[in-house]
Amino acid sequence: MGLSPGVARALHSDEIPIDAELVRGLVGRAMPDHAGSPVRRLASSGSTNALFRLGEELLVRLPRQSGGSATISKEATWLPVLGPLLPVSVPEVVAVFEPDRDYPERWSVVRWIDGAHPEVVDPDTSVDPRREDLAKNLATVLDALRQAEVPTGAANNPHLQSYRGEPLATMDQATRRNIERCRSLADFDFDLAAAEQIWAEAMKLPGAADRTTPRWYHGDLAAENLLVRAGALGAVLDFGGLSVGDPTVDLVVAWEVLDPPARELFRRQVGVDDATWLRGRAWALSITLMIWYYWTTMPDRRASRMTVGRNVLADAGCSV
Repeated sequence: MGLSPGVARALHSDEIPIDAELVRGLVGRAMPDHAGSPVRRLASSGSTNALFRLGEELLVRLPRQSGGSATISKEATWLPVLGPLLPVSVPEVVAVFEPDRDYPERWSVVRWIDGAHPEVVDPDTSVDPRREDLAKNLATVLDALRQAEVPTGAANNPHLQSYRGEPLATMDQATRRNIERCRSLADFDFDLAAAEQIWAEAMKLPGAADRTTPRWYHGDLAAENLLVRAGALGAVLDFGGLSVGDPTVDLVVAWEVLDPPARELFRRQVGVDDATWLRGRAWALSITLMIWYYWTTMPDRRASRMTVGRNVLADAGCSV
């Protein structure tokens, strides 16, 4: 994973200013034994947390917006519980620290995990049988999450709730608004009329408006939150979106990192019915259409989300 110097690029209007100097100051006070360790911003910092590598073994995660402390605390609470149940590595939280030096949120330090993000696969990418291993690995992660016990009270814990665990139909108005926002982007490059039709058909799917038995789900299984080693899935990152609800949204990853044969294998391994699979595809489309928000600020995410959208259209038999 690449590194770049200095300042975390602002992505939000309410962004908290974060740079390497701030991180050095926070680390110097909270972890004096690491005060002299190099601090380097991670080029692939996400939209929720700014990421800085600390020496060779650690990673510092700082929320970009007010209220981000909640996800930092959630990871520290639940990763030790769920991590041992998963068949891949997850971030090991070394410590969580309180606000300091005018930085207003809790922040965490986790162990560094080596690996590379998997390739984003577009409709023109050649089929590679090695992706079947990734498909199997992803299916085992989803199965482990879904089989994990949901403790009493977790389903009603506000810190374990997200719109991504609600019935698909709750996204109808927002998705249609996002289609219109994307129409205003001159260089948006896939068929929004076809996307609108796919979405309209998804709203008629069995279960689109129904609540399911609450299960654990990751909430943001995307290439940027996966690490592979020798073609196999080695780690799942960023559990800030970890929640309890309908886990269908975790199927979205199939339209980003899997080619059609591997995607079909993933589908069989996960064992979902046709309606659930198509609701997962609709979630992939809905999340793609949110990209207008990061259109100019996150070019890598923009490219990957557009690829997901093209895969959805191709999967539905539309021209791309």
